[in-house]
Amino acid sequence: MKRAAIIVAGGKGTRMGADIPKQFLPINGVPILCLTVSKFIDFDPEITIFLVLPTSLMAYWLQVSTQWIPIDRCKLIPGGQERFFSVKNAIDNLPDDIDIVAIHDGVRPLVSVNCIARCFTEATLNGNAVPAVDVVESLRFVDSNGSRPLDRKSVKIIQTPQVFITDDIKKAYQQPYDEHFTDDASVMEKFGKKINLAQGEKQNIKITTFDDLQYAVYLLNQNKK
Repeated sequence: MKRAAIIVAGGKGTRMGADIPKQFLPINGVPILCLTVSKFIDFDPEITIFLVLPTSLMAYWLQVSTQWIPIDRCKLIPGGQERFFSVKNAIDNLPDDIDIVAIHDGVRPLVSVNCIARCFTEATLNGNAVPAVDVVESLRFVDSNGSRPLDRKSVKIIQTPQVFITDDIKKAYQQPYDEHFTDDASVMEKFGKKINLAQGEKQNIKITTFDDLQYAVYLLNQNKK
């Protein structure tokens, strides 16, 4: 099956308050987004990669990435106002010969090649795959009546890459935008497809704060030992 990956970095990434968008902050000298893209190339050197960026950051990507990523390796797609529209822009540009596609957060650079492979294998067999990990903390459900314990065994933390048969995800993204779409699995589920969970990884964190960035540096250095 011919594979593609949509790597979503369509936000401006300014919530950290850093001088540069968070997807370009370095981990051990390498921009986060370059680390993320490299993982998919390591998984499949022939994979087609669509990189979703704000139009205003495309030139910056080409400037800072060339040391690690060949300049023509990624097809650049403009981001949208919401993540849904960023992904849709990429999906609408998928060639007809792509059979299966992964959609991944650009700021999850520590995903392993094994995790990517598991998700593609599960999706090939069952139509889609979403990586998930167990919850270890105690949970409480909060509503207008107060709070009550929630069985953590019945809850999972969802990650990316989320992998889908291309024809299915193309059809799912023809639906109107819904504010309850938190990820691609929720789009697919509203379209009427059952979601299959694959084993995720605790280290596959999403970098949104400086604490996350420091933890990612720690994990990356641990993995090198």
